[in-house]
Amino acid sequence: MKSTITLLLLLTALIFSQEDIRVEPPFWWAGMNNPDLQLLAHGSDIATCEVFLTGSEGVELKQTTRLKSKNYLFLDLLISPSATSQDFTIEFRRGAEIIYSYEYKLHQRVEGSAQRSGFDASDVMYLITPDRFANGNTGNDVVAGMQDTLDRSAPLSRHGGDIQGIINSLDYISDMGFTAIWLNPVLENNMPRASYHGYAITDFYKTDQRFGSNEQYLELSRLASQKGIKLIMDMILNHCGSKHWWIEDLPSSDWLNFQEEANEGNITITSHRKTVIQDPYVADIDRKKFTDGWFWYSMPDLNQRNPFLAKYLIQNTIWWIEYADLAGIRMDTYPYPDSDFISDWTCAIKAEYPEFNIVGEEWHNNPAIVSYWQEGKHNANGYTSCLPSLMDFPLMEALPKALNGEESLRSGWISAYETLATDFLYADPFELVVFPDNHDVSRFYTQVNENFDLFKLGITYFLTIRGVPQIYYGTEILMSNPGTNDHGIIRSDFPGGWAGDNINGFTGKGLTAKQKEAQAFLRKLLNWRKGNTVVHNGQLMHFTPEDGIYVLFRYTDTGRVMIVLNKNTTETALPLGRFTEIIGSATEGKEVFSGRQLSLREQLSVPPMSPMVIEFESK
Repeated sequence: MKSTITLLLLLTALIFSQEDIRVEPPFWWAGMNNPDLQLLAHGSDIATCEVFLTGSEGVELKQTTRLKSKNYLFLDLLISPSATSQDFTIEFRRGAEIIYSYEYKLHQRVEGSAQRSGFDASDVMYLITPDRFANGNTGNDVVAGMQDTLDRSAPLSRHGGDIQGIINSLDYISDMGFTAIWLNPVLENNMPRASYHGYAITDFYKTDQRFGSNEQYLELSRLASQKGIKLIMDMILNHCGSKHWWIEDLPSSDWLNFQEEANEGNITITSHRKTVIQDPYVADIDRKKFTDGWFWYSMPDLNQRNPFLAKYLIQNTIWWIEYADLAGIRMDTYPYPDSDFISDWTCAIKAEYPEFNIVGEEWHNNPAIVSYWQEGKHNANGYTSCLPSLMDFPLMEALPKALNGEESLRSGWISAYETLATDFLYADPFELVVFPDNHDVSRFYTQVNENFDLFKLGITYFLTIRGVPQIYYGTEILMSNPGTNDHGIIRSDFPGGWAGDNINGFTGKGLTAKQKEAQAFLRKLLNWRKGNTVVHNGQLMHFTPEDGIYVLFRYTDTGRVMIVLNKNTTETALPLGRFTEIIGSATEGKEVFSGRQLSLREQLSVPPMSPMVIEFESK
């Protein structure tokens, strides 16, 4: 009886120790390309402990490192290539006494994981702000201990959208013709207010409970994959939320940038002057203020020059790719972290997943600035990275000017033409992500002053141009933000995502005739694009705009797609002789929207304020 009681007490102590310690990454995989794994262990006075592994096979503890805080230990493990799936115990001892005990698991890596394919030009992304899309589980609308509570009437408060709502909407997303979903961040944002957007993370390994759980995020990935939809995760390496669990007990004195000043209540905000990275004449103080300044008072800037934090962030990324079977990452505020670190990060990800895709957010209207970050770019200062893709902000900003501006030598379509003509600056412009709008800018329908004809011209352009298109949720039903740039309004609720909504964008109930037409227009174009390899992989040729018409071609050895964009308010005759070098001997083609066969012999009659997409075989 005595021995039974002793055993129960020991088991109770071990269970308590497991709950009283945090280890990140919480588990890992055998068979990774990089055999090194660094664990962050956090617990009261844990730095006073010695560490031992018991029951491990092919896993060696190389060293432990103590930083300033006594509540952290960093453990460097070496995982042998021969190591297999296993459980082993990490014991933290003082003398013979076990202070903490953590059961660590190495999972068996899924076969083919390293060779996973990322998103590419055959895809169209559907960007979703989860809190504003669909509320599939009202039970997680308010969670005890979470500070920012539900108030659907307030633009900057939580509205209740969640992962279950996205799962419930997968049929709609698939039917529309989207093949990938990019979600604004779903990780924990336990901040006092305006946390719905997800960009102030308070736990890098935990899904926000108001969205669901890690397991539910994994289920979304699995169910989306079954429908041919890839999952892209929105990540932030530049900063965290001011209520992140480690902020009250930072591991070292240099975990954050401007940490000492912040401790004294003096927070330095970034200048947002992104050109200081490329500027050959830049002053050191200006560069430092941009890279090290905090993104906002509630978003402490992480110091990726700290090698332990750098490794933590790299491993966290790999953990989510492997755990959630991701097909891509959208990296927020890409130029803001330390430049050498962000290069190391991209290369570490590509070393584990050579065919994986990452798109970086460099929000600048100058292609010379954006192109600097792309893999294969030859920069004057020798900077290199492994980043495949970038968001094409220059083209996003040029197209509304092209659509809204009067046609002249220097305005109108020429704005889009000349922006595209700077593609020589990119190592590979066909890898860029193109988009009419996103969660940070006015809705595209608002950008074109709610002119439906211009809307259709712009959407056609973005879905047929080179690169990977991205459409923001609600664009397909003409969601808008007239008279305001308030982000809470831009990110309004998708109608029909909440029980009791009078308008339902998923079913069409209550939509106006124009909204239904827009939705049908996108559905037709998206589903046509899904099966058109010429648009996916074809080369691009465009002709200088003339008389209010911009003509572009996508082409391969076997097929051609002609895109005709007419801004004229009257039907216009388009002579075809100018395009002989690309049309060749082809005599007819099929127009996608109307389904009509058209002659390509002499001229086209182009409807007013309309796009035409004509496909034909190469001859």
